[in-house]
Amino acid sequence: MLTAGVDLAAENKGTALAVIEWSGARATLAELTLGVGDAAIADAATAVDKLGIDCAFGWPDEFVSFVVANADHESVDGLEVDGGMDWRRTLAYRETDREVRAKTGRWPLSVSTDRLGLTAMRCAGLLGRIQARGVEVDRSGAGVVVEIYPGASLRLWGFDTTGYRVGATARELLLAQILDAAPWLDLQGSADLMVRSGDAFDAVIAALASRSAALGHYDAPAPEQLARARREGWTALPTAPLSALHPA
Repeated sequence: MLTAGVDLAAENKGTALAVIEWSGARATLAELTLGVGDAAIADAATAVDKLGIDCAFGWPDEFVSFVVANADHESVDGLEVDGGMDWRRTLAYRETDREVRAKTGRWPLSVSTDRLGLTAMRCAGLLGRIQARGVEVDRSGAGVVVEIYPGASLRLWGFDTTGYRVGATARELLLAQILDAAPWLDLQGSADLMVRSGDAFDAVIAALASRSAALGHYDAPAPEQLARARREGWTALPTAPLSALHPA
């Protein structure tokens, strides 16, 4: 099996791609690249069994409806706008975001109100490019492409993620803990790059979490959530420990 992970940013700078080959008793980091463009990611989607992207795949249904209605001046009077926090959260967060908070105790970034928006715009185009390559995209994660949240995956695997996105020292400590828990993971000399770059680090974690999704070790949307997940996207949160990814 080949799994890939993408730490997506609004531009190529800040975007990283990792590919892990799962064979025998080893999981080998076959590729780790920084400054990755859409074409390279779309190419990877055609070559791997699962591609995990760290970005929201869509926007909340309520937000989409609100923007469309607000654009039609004749519909403004009919909008149910109270401005309160509960109402705003229906526009800010997707169904899967509420599931993430319930399982991790933290809200993910809001795709409609936070800095994630520009990256999500790129992701929407990227998913279109992947589909144009003949890879069917199911935003619920049922196909090759799946939405991944590296920080939440690490926390659900039992790791302390404090400061790892902003500090090399925290990443070095966290990586040592990951390798202790996963001695079968061969980074092929890329540990230093993961310590230097939080983008590279998260791409590798996304590739690991993609393996979890490929094996079915994640909370898929319930039947009543599926249609919404196919519009908004769905974060594949691991439900089994990191050791369950062992290829042997």
